[in-house]
Amino acid sequence: MTSRLELLPGGGRGARRTLAETAAAELHQLILSGELPSGTPLRLVELANRLEMSQMPVREGLRRLEALGLIDIIPHRGAWVRELSLEDLHDTHETRLALESLAVRAAAEHFEAEDEQKAVVALEEHLRMCRADDSIGARQAHADFHFALYRAGGSQWLARAIEPVWQNSERYRFGSRQTPFQIEQNRREHQAILDACVAKDPDAAEQALRDHLAGAVQRITETMTSKQKETSS
Repeated sequence: MTSRLELLPGGGRGARRTLAETAAAELHQLILSGELPSGTPLRLVELANRLEMSQMPVREGLRRLEALGLIDIIPHRGAWVRELSLEDLHDTHETRLALESLAVRAAAEHFEAEDEQKAVVALEEHLRMCRADDSIGARQAHADFHFALYRAGGSQWLARAIEPVWQNSERYRFGSRQTPFQIEQNRREHQAILDACVAKDPDAAEQALRDHLAGAVQRITETMTSKQKETSS
């Protein structure tokens, strides 16, 4: 499946979706891919025509995206894709850090062979998708890897709390092709988190996660700053 709302494991592979779920999934991918960039007005009639649906499921799909924090809906004024900003990026990063540090520590304390197998499969798929320049597949495999770890901790509420922040963070993963060096760097960072969980070392798992997220937010900050300079020059 190449398009669905949930990027998390068990989000509906092979399951039948309602029209509203399909609309949300399609719009979600358009936002993540940059086809609907930040600040874009989301006009109901235009979107319904684009998705070849009636307005009702599209309206419900927009509400689902608003609940995830991906769009803003103002009564009597309309809906827009939320703006990207350095302030929002760093707020998102700090929130992810707080929640995911708890999740990965719990994972390391409870990690089992079955959890390792799920994470290994997802990490291999992520590497394959990155090398194939399949951004949609890579996003899904990336989520599958992280949430295979987080769910190993046993808290369903913590995983649910992470989801909306994760979804907002995904908007900052710009679609430019990764270099082989960047792909390998990401693989090493993910492997370090997994190795610490396998070793049942919560401190090492948290530190590896912090290093991974710090590197990601630094790269995104540099990209956004560079684009802002180009725009203002």
